[in-house]
Amino acid sequence: MAADTPKAEVFGGYQYTHVSISNANVSGNLNGWNASVTGNINEYFGIAGDFSGSYGKIEGVTTRIYTYAGGPVVSLNREGKVNPFVHALFGGAHLSLSEEGSQTFNGFTMIMGGGVDVKASPRVAVRLIQADWVYLHFGDTFSSLVGESNLKKNVRISTGIVFRF
Repeated sequence: MAADTPKAEVFGGYQYTHVSISNANVSGNLNGWNASVTGNINEYFGIAGDFSGSYGKIEGVTTRIYTYAGGPVVSLNREGKVNPFVHALFGGAHLSLSEEGSQTFNGFTMIMGGGVDVKASPRVAVRLIQADWVYLHFGDTFSSLVGESNLKKNVRISTGIVFRF
């Protein structure tokens, strides 16, 4: 591993998520947090664990979405001041909907995207932007409620601080 390549990186920050339910012609914007831990195998490849929580109201329904996913990360210039990266993450999702009663759904998530980190110091970087396509699948029970089990038109934008170890 190159001398400047950290063994691990920990990210924490803000996220904006746009969720769309195509069949119901419903969409909404959620705000929340995004965190990840990446173990770097070498200067180009790592394995990440990504966790997030999104909160808000969609069509008057209080909505909470939590994701937990992991997968490979490819960094394109880890030793430079500007480090673009891409990742492919797979895992689970938990959806909670509350209006008068509460309903919860557990399912699968796939998160594809990337971003740009800019080094502020050898141990700290600023994640200028991370942009992800987020696929959510909640199954038949959710499908009977909204008319589809796959939410395919979701976008997540994150920004924050990266600590490098």
